[in-house]
Amino acid sequence: MTSRRRPTPRGLVVLGLGVVLAGCGLWWRYPGLAALGVALVVVALAAFAAVLSSAPVTLRRTVRPLTVPRLGVCTGSLRVTSVSKRLPVALTASEDIAGTALPIDLPLLSPGADAGVEYRIPTERRGLLSVGPVTVVRRGPAGLAVARTVAGEVLRVRVVPRVLPVRGLPSGVRRGVVGADERVERGGTDLVGLREYVPGDDLRRLHWATSARTGTLMIREDADPARPHLAVLLDDAADAYPDPGAFEHAVEVAASLLTAAARDGNPAHLRTTSPAIDVEVPDHDTAPALAALAEAVLAPGPHARTIPLRDLDVVVAITGPGADPAHLLLEAGRAAAGVVLTVADGAVPVSSVGTVLTLRASTAEELLRDWDMAVAR
Repeated sequence: MTSRRRPTPRGLVVLGLGVVLAGCGLWWRYPGLAALGVALVVVALAAFAAVLSSAPVTLRRTVRPLTVPRLGVCTGSLRVTSVSKRLPVALTASEDIAGTALPIDLPLLSPGADAGVEYRIPTERRGLLSVGPVTVVRRGPAGLAVARTVAGEVLRVRVVPRVLPVRGLPSGVRRGVVGADERVERGGTDLVGLREYVPGDDLRRLHWATSARTGTLMIREDADPARPHLAVLLDDAADAYPDPGAFEHAVEVAASLLTAAARDGNPAHLRTTSPAIDVEVPDHDTAPALAALAEAVLAPGPHARTIPLRDLDVVVAITGPGADPAHLLLEAGRAAAGVVLTVADGAVPVSSVGTVLTLRASTAEELLRDWDMAVAR
């Protein structure tokens, strides 16, 4: 906690005027003028003396939650307790939000009283938002002096993209091609993890190599062969989005599809066309992907990143109206089911290029609605 005390511009004017009037009154031998000047000086000094001591209050501030979807509710709470035994305490306060002061209205505190104030943290912008510290201001009489106390730590609030309702992936879509560097895709032999044996487990699922190495019977956990893998390729090239607002819609589409896949138990993988993001989505946990998308930004491009062979079940490429779709169509065409989603107005919202389905709409809500009708049937 740090404090700073100083006269206000008004206080400096009063002090300066008092000194001038007192000097002129003594020089010209006008007692009334000199007395007025001395009175102004005394008032200014008294106002400054009134704020020399620390404000007789204690502060407690909390911010919840620390991870919130864009446009979601994030609340700051400030509780102020007066430790003054005689006089009421008048304060104003503000919270630093990413370099901008957010005013907080505090009531007049009677001696020994406390007050709690809640206020909304703005969440219009996706990303990491610095919140704090709190600045408490106590003004002297007539506003001639002010004491500013800075307290509280700087917190980081992560504003993640909104997750919109969407059905999920088409069922029964699998690539069914086995290569030397990829997972086996047929017959439920897609290994996703190991765990210790418990009585009643099928012994045919023992993972003999790990069991022999560790001396503990280990059971393999396999992916359901009916559940396709989802790969989301998000185009983050700046040229693809003449209007940067379209990129926000693209990010929300990616977040929504990844969340729907995790909800249904589908393995998922998020990549951007630049090297900025490459995240595997673990079982039913989209937190790493949403955290990565929270900090996604447009990058100089174009880039031509590819999807690994192991993820070529359902490939969804998401881009904007300024993109050259050739590379994205090629990547989507390698999959068993490929879709290119474009955040742009289009006379034909649903079409196809070869085996790739293409959807165009101006908002994330419209794109996901078209996805439900054309893809997740």
